[in-house]
Amino acid sequence: MRDRPEIVCICGSTRFVDEMRAANRDLTFAGVIVVAPGDADELITCEQKIALDALHLRKIDLADRVLVVNPGGYIGESTSREIAYAQATGKTISYTDPSGR
Repeated sequence: MRDRPEIVCICGSTRFVDEMRAANRDLTFAGVIVVAPGDADELITCEQKIALDALHLRKIDLADRVLVVNPGGYIGESTSREIAYAQATGKTISYTDPSGR
């Protein structure tokens, strides 16, 4: 039995912002603490992208498990790196579309 709610880190392509928001909502209503990618409404610089990618790895460190939001099985380069990092740190990984594993 846990002494705190499960913590899930959402990973996925920024093209799936709506799907990640829906997963965040569903997990939150299920009593899960959710950490998710930062939300940028405008174009970001290369330096900002590097900083956000590094920050997201720290979010994975905080999580008990990772949920990859991958409609149609799509997994991009950044998400692939995050999955590899999560695997290397022993995190459980699940996918919204298991065909993309």
